Amino acid sequence: MARNDLWSRAPRKALRAGPGFDLASFDRASTPGWQGDKRAAETRLLSTGARMSELQERLYAHGRTGGTRSVLLLMQGMDTAGKGGLIRHVVGMVDPQGVALRSFGAPTPEERRHHYLWRIRNALPRPGYIGVFDRSHYEDVLVVRVAGLVPQEVWEKRYDEINAFEAKVVASGTTIVKVMPVVSPEEQAARLRERIVRPDKHWKYNPGDIDVREQWGAYQEAYQAVLDRTSTDVAPWYVIPADRKWYARRPSRSCCCGRWRTSPSSGRHRTSTHRSSSAAWRRRARSDSTAAPREPCTRYEHLRAHGRRRVHRVRRRRRPAPGTHGPTPRR
Repeated sequence: MARNDLWSRAPRKALRAGPGFDLASFDRASTPGWQGDKRAAETRLLSTGARMSELQERLYAHGRTGGTRSVLLLMQGMDTAGKGGLIRHVVGMVDPQGVALRSFGAPTPEERRHHYLWRIRNALPRPGYIGVFDRSHYEDVLVVRVAGLVPQEVWEKRYDEINAFEAKVVASGTTIVKVMPVVSPEEQAARLRERIVRPDKHWKYNPGDIDVREQWGAYQEAYQAVLDRTSTDVAPWYVIPADRKWYARRPSRSCCCGRWRTSPSSGRHRTSTHRSSSAAWRRRARSDSTAAPREPCTRYEHLRAHGRRRVHRVRRRRRPAPGTHGPTPRR
């Protein structure tokens, strides 16, 4: 069975915000490209997680050996869109030692004394790491715009600054994956109500969320401007309908893997092309007559390269026969 047989289109193609994308008419409860049901999505989530874990291990090893590549997963969305849950499901199966998570709220007094991209630049992932941003520098063209914190001529020029900044980050070896989960106003109201009613979710409730909800239309316009002006070839946006949580988790991880594997800065020939099996790799190695002879290696490497395993046979000691003081002679 093919790996993507339940996808009519690859998630990173079906969910990419291209020219003419209209956020207002986007169905937040749809499942673009997915032809299976909830159970099938949960099953495929495990296989995708294993693939991402392998990619992360290779990336981490690459950084430890002097490489320059890294990955930045950027989650930007309104309250109750499920950013935290998606982050847990996207990076929940990788080694936490190779993940750097950062959340961006209101800037601190020190951050206000610098350029708005200063704190973002300081939080970029090191080589070999997966950086995860829960909210990001796009707050400075979303909240700042809707709340009127700065004049329009100030936030208007930030779109081009952000594009230039991200292009520079990608050129330095970081693959940027920008994910925007979106929910309908009805689903947002239900999730806010759940935070109030359920005791185990009280900690998520913030009275300010109600004030933001009252500005729904203004925020939708601001998000539309972000998609129109900052979804570039080097750092495209992936808009994920998040009314169905089980669906949103699957393409979020798939977009991350797909973008990671195909990005020029990810070094596809090293990080994504891997041996399908040790036997297939040995067959290719033996059939490659142009390969240069390998230098002498350790005994373990030699046995592993040629597909042999050293078998240690432990000979059991025979029990002494009754009335004797030693092992029974071998016949």
